[in-house]
Amino acid sequence: MAPTKGKVLLAYSGGLDTSCILVWLLEQGYEVLAYMANVGQEEDFAAAEQKALAIGASKVYIEDLRREFVEELIYPAVQANAIYEGVYLLGTSLARPVIARRQIEIAQQEGCTHVSHGCTGKGNDQVRFELAYYALEPSIQVIAPWRVPEFFNRFQGRNDLLAYAAEKNIPVVQTAAKPWSTDENLFHISYEAGILEDPNVTPPKDMWKLTVDPEEAPNTPERIHITFTEGRPTKVENISDKTVVTDPLELFIYLNTLARRNGIGRIDIVENRFIGIKSRGCYETPGGTILRVAHLDIEGLVLDREVRQYRDEHLTPALSKILYNGLYFSPEGSFITSSIAGSQKSVNGVVRLKLYKGSVIVEGRYSETEKLYDMEESSMDVHGGFSPLDSEGFIKIQSIRLKKWKGQQ
Repeated sequence: MAPTKGKVLLAYSGGLDTSCILVWLLEQGYEVLAYMANVGQEEDFAAAEQKALAIGASKVYIEDLRREFVEELIYPAVQANAIYEGVYLLGTSLARPVIARRQIEIAQQEGCTHVSHGCTGKGNDQVRFELAYYALEPSIQVIAPWRVPEFFNRFQGRNDLLAYAAEKNIPVVQTAAKPWSTDENLFHISYEAGILEDPNVTPPKDMWKLTVDPEEAPNTPERIHITFTEGRPTKVENISDKTVVTDPLELFIYLNTLARRNGIGRIDIVENRFIGIKSRGCYETPGGTILRVAHLDIEGLVLDREVRQYRDEHLTPALSKILYNGLYFSPEGSFITSSIAGSQKSVNGVVRLKLYKGSVIVEGRYSETEKLYDMEESSMDVHGGFSPLDSEGFIKIQSIRLKKWKGQQ
């Protein structure tokens, strides 16, 4: 074999961009291995593998990372109620750590000198992947073609890539072009770019892939019970058809199924990218939306007020920022993720939900082990162990500074 510049492990999707990047890397004198991470996207992995081999990859790795994605990233994010800018459930961000970690493991195993990806030079993902790469393997070298002048000057758009694919005999699947780009995993799918770059353009109905239109969802509500153990969902019971699911991965897949058919999980937002650019994105996060509503609710019943307040003020925004900015593999990332689990020891109980036409409606909750809620203590009809006279002193103490403040006006 002719000498090469080294081995490159390319994060490969099977699409136009990464297929062209694979061949371009070969042109530059690298041996290229392709790596595909199965994080729940709907993909023909076998066809993609054959394509990568046909256009020159020396080896192809297809890794099923769904279980670790759910158990190590999705469920801790649920425990933390992680959310970015109050609306985005971090679906793209959450998948990046497990994808990058396995890519580095394979690169080390294969003796690769470089890793590569197809992320654009304006997006968040280039930051997320590369910070993870360097944290996990400080000596690794990264090739980001969309930041290499020789590449981005040569390929200034889809037409240039298509011409290159024709020249190099790269198979291109001819499908009806959609005027937006997507990124899909088990937690969500994102839509951006193209016609969506105008923030005032309403997404067309045929854009949404995962969920039915809420207006066209079933007219009969679907009722489920979700059991939480230390803040993680451990059982889902469908009251309508008696289905029971307990396996962590299957449970999340089942919640996705329920949410998708009931039109749950769509949002349309403008967000601030880490790199400093505002971006309009549309997202479908079906099962994740159900879990967020349920987890927030059960915490109201069983989580201590001060623990919840501290977690909400400090840990939740910190973890959300860490995930969004790609700093999961960092000192602060390690500290925050370990702290989240400690806040969830008492989050045990069941939430009863109604799923109906895009809505997740809480109909009740209970816990057989946690006793922070006392019906008699809270009752307006029973004194219980609480004396109304105690409130008078409490109010007087709280009013001291207010009276003094008023006197200064």
